[in-house]
Amino acid sequence: MQNRTHTCNELRLSHVGQSVKLSGWMENVRVVSASLAFIVLRDYYGTTQVVAETEDMVSAFKAINKESTISVEGVVRERSSKNPKLPTGDIEVVPEKLEILGACRHNELPFQINRSREADEAIRLKYRFLDLRNPELKKNIVLRCNVVAAIRAAMTDHGFLEITTPILTASSPEGARDYLVPSRKHPGKVYALPQAPQQFKQLLMTAGFDRYFQIAPCFRDEDARGDRSPGEFYQLDMEMAFASQDDVLETLEDVLIPIFRKFGRYERVSGAPLRRIPFNEAMERYGSDKPDLRIDLEVQDVTEVVQGCGFGPFDSPCVKAVAVHDFDQGRKWIDKLLTDVEVQTGNKACWVKVDENGNLTGGVSKFLTERQEALKEALGLKPGSFVCMAAGKKAAAQKTAGVIRTLLGRRCPGHFDEEQYAMCWIVDFPMYEIGEESGQLEFCHNPFSMPSGGLEVLLKAERGEIDPLTIMANQYDLVINGYESASGAVRNHDPEIMIKAFELVGLGEKDVKSKFPAMYNAFTYGAPPHAGAAPGIDRMVMLLAGEESIREIITFPMNQKAQDLMMGAPSEVTQKQLDELHIAITEKEDESAE
Repeated sequence: MQNRTHTCNELRLSHVGQSVKLSGWMENVRVVSASLAFIVLRDYYGTTQVVAETEDMVSAFKAINKESTISVEGVVRERSSKNPKLPTGDIEVVPEKLEILGACRHNELPFQINRSREADEAIRLKYRFLDLRNPELKKNIVLRCNVVAAIRAAMTDHGFLEITTPILTASSPEGARDYLVPSRKHPGKVYALPQAPQQFKQLLMTAGFDRYFQIAPCFRDEDARGDRSPGEFYQLDMEMAFASQDDVLETLEDVLIPIFRKFGRYERVSGAPLRRIPFNEAMERYGSDKPDLRIDLEVQDVTEVVQGCGFGPFDSPCVKAVAVHDFDQGRKWIDKLLTDVEVQTGNKACWVKVDENGNLTGGVSKFLTERQEALKEALGLKPGSFVCMAAGKKAAAQKTAGVIRTLLGRRCPGHFDEEQYAMCWIVDFPMYEIGEESGQLEFCHNPFSMPSGGLEVLLKAERGEIDPLTIMANQYDLVINGYESASGAVRNHDPEIMIKAFELVGLGEKDVKSKFPAMYNAFTYGAPPHAGAAPGIDRMVMLLAGEESIREIITFPMNQKAQDLMMGAPSEVTQKQLDELHIAITEKEDESAE
């Protein structure tokens, strides 16, 4: 059995007296005397204690560097001092033969294997093959494997076919930068790595397949953050023909809720049917379309109460507030809160407290003296209450208040019920929004979504009868503990509706046909109504493992600068390779040299 009779997690008291052979990494050697040493041998499955009791055997182990791979042949005996924390803690192996299988040629390791997570992340990523020897990290990778296997089984049980889609495809405007692959045979032209299999899965529905899924790799050239990996990530991509929003949501609830119950670190998991919260309601109540429902605080509107009080920011179109009762923190704590809000949102917040006499005090209280009773009534304030407020345009005030809600909920005792998976659907997203950079009408979420009201509502917007910003789309997100964990929509399968939806953002029929030729052409041959979604595998496993960084559940992740420090990617290539691809590298001018 793979150069061993047993694994390092297998031996028990029932094996006492047996001759065995173990293979693994020498984790540690503790020399007691010239004729006594204790060795920890580790493999994928666990650890076993080996006891050297002769001078020759002790010397042999001392000569081996830690993390070398070795095999040990010996006899199992009962330990006199047992370790109840280990599955193999009742036994030990007395070696008769030692063989070095793969020597570690380094006297010093970059970090202690069992404490690798305390090391600098750059060092961990450079020596990821050592980092992965840490049982804690290995546990995350095993969890990921088991979750993916469970998802595959559940999707198959629900009648879905696993179908793979191309990796080399055409560039498509889907919201992020493409990774481009130059073509050798077609000079000047490029392939793109898919940001998602979006078009292909819709084409599969048009081709007559009823239920599709795959554990799909997706590639997006975007910046990293704690819950998002740069470069590539994986998602459960799924689509259903002749399906409604309800069909997709019910299917995913059937698949994902049992997985969270089986593999999650928390016992409490939201049950089906999950709450469905319209986008506008989520923004009003929680200040976010990704609300963490483990927090019991809500955002409240106080615009009418505070406008005209003499404090300039309160004359903004919108003022939102979050109130906390039984508040006992001091000014230093409040200042830290305000700083963190500004750092995260770019907007300033303000505050007041209610003293023991029921009067507003601190912060902007001097501007609210005449409004204090109205404010207290609006927010249900009482002695000991604290209020943090955000003002500005509606969207900015909502988002700032959402950050306030999250920070207060997590920092104030009694408002954050952490040990659960609180799930909900956010539905009825706006079809369009005004782009922050362009200032023009843009798709809000997904350009391939079916607008609520179909062609008729788009024509009304075109004629100026309604504001395009009021058009809702049949889009939905699954939110788990404040993370967007899946996104999906009822798709636009009608070429006429598709063209009209794009015309509102300034793209005509010619643009649609050139940017999405296959999908437009396919839809003209009779496409079924279809709907789907794409839960993020990496993000779900991060939540299941209770990790705060997505890199802790990815085998070989890039760093925040989209670099693979272990492999040295991205890397330079030879001039011959560039010439074959008809690529010329131009050096960027050093602006500081002027």
